Amino acid sequence: MPEGPEVETEQLREAVHEELEKEGGSFLKQIALTTAILAAFAAVAALLAGSTVNEALVYKTEATTLQAQASDQWTYYQAKGIKRELQQMAPNAWLAAGKAAPPHFAEEADRYRREQQQIDAKARELEHRRDERSREADHLLHSHHGYANAVALFQVSIALGAVAALSRSRWVWYASMAAGAAGIVLFAVTVFR
Repeated sequence: MPEGPEVETEQLREAVHEELEKEGGSFLKQIALTTAILAAFAAVAALLAGSTVNEALVYKTEATTLQAQASDQWTYYQAKGIKRELQQMAPNAWLAAGKAAPPHFAEEADRYRREQQQIDAKARELEHRRDERSREADHLLHSHHGYANAVALFQVSIALGAVAALSRSRWVWYASMAAGAAGIVLFAVTVFR
């Protein structure tokens, strides 16, 4: 029984391979390589975006805690001020009765004044630390936005690379490369800021 016509598969495979090379086999490899590089940049940028926003949240939480502590100190300051005012006003009742006021009223008023000065210094230090933490958080949030925008550019670039591979369009690939280059520039600016 005859086996049918014999076809040289080796020659056919080579012909198909040559045709793919002519039609863009190397082009597809270029797209794959650039897409892989951009995906690596996107992964690093996404990790940095996540880490900076988490760190910013920690700093904002610390700033809020410091603000609460400073507010407590200012409340304590006001309470000491009220006590000082009472000690300063108490001799008036003695004087109105025609008697000499005991000296402890003035001493207590001076003590409350000194305590207020200490409380004032502590409250201002807490507010200073709050402001530092808040500035650090704002800087990190600014960096987060840079990383997040770079990730978006990388994702657009990768999507355009896929479209370029499917359509075998060099112009789409160039657009992919332009978006990727913009993402790399934004990423670098954010890292070195």
